[in-house]
Amino acid sequence: MPTEKPRYTVIVDEELLKKIDDFRFDNRYPSRSAATLDLIRAGIEVLEKKQAKEKAKKKD
Repeated sequence: MPTEKPRYTVIVDEELLKKIDDFRFDNRYPSRSAATLDLIRAGIEVLEKKQAKEKAKKKD
């Protein structure tokens, strides 16, 4: 089924690809893309929390 969602390509080295695949299989994702999306979302969430803490520290 085609999608209207934007697409882009990411090039990774063998080590990172293995980590993504291990994460995928350990967590039973249906595809490498699904696993990668969740890893990106989790990473963004961590960065946003870190930035919010740093911003709060600056206010003190």
